[in-house]
Amino acid sequence: MRARPIAVSALAALVATLALTACDDEGSGAKGNKKADSSSSAARSTACEADQVGQEVAASEAPAAGDTGSVSVTLTNRSDGDCTLEGFPRVDLTAGGTTWSLAQEESAKPEKLTLKPDETTAFTITYVRGPAGDPTKGAAVKTVKFGLPGAGADLSFPWKYGEVALRSESEPDASVGPLQRAGD
Repeated sequence: MRARPIAVSALAALVATLALTACDDEGSGAKGNKKADSSSSAARSTACEADQVGQEVAASEAPAAGDTGSVSVTLTNRSDGDCTLEGFPRVDLTAGGTTWSLAQEESAKPEKLTLKPDETTAFTITYVRGPAGDPTKGAAVKTVKFGLPGAGADLSFPWKYGEVALRSESEPDASVGPLQRAGD
């Protein structure tokens, strides 16, 4: 006979726990709303697409042939939800009818980034300036085209930072770094 009161007490505790859990998940309190918002944000998080980001380009231009310069590209999530990026952007330099793909920085380690709306990330193109007017030693780059990891469409911007030195006919003296959190 003593087993019944314990079983009834355990059943009552289980029902009370389930009732409290239902109130937390669907209640009108702030705690319930935060839980729902964070899980729905995570569910909407996908690879950042070109049409979801704004871009801003800033340079520390190489002043003369043989000098090293850098061009930083900052990307801002302009969508209504989270998006993710991991790795290196694909970057191509175009001069006339020739296009070169940039190598990734060998020592760089990319991280997985989740960008909330209006958060930013950046990558850097490092280059050596080439001599003007010698197409065997420098490329008169006009356009940079880049693609985000996992995205279909590309973005671009005009190159205004002088010739890029060539290591060989098929290899510019330039590289691209990984996407990194900006503004920390």
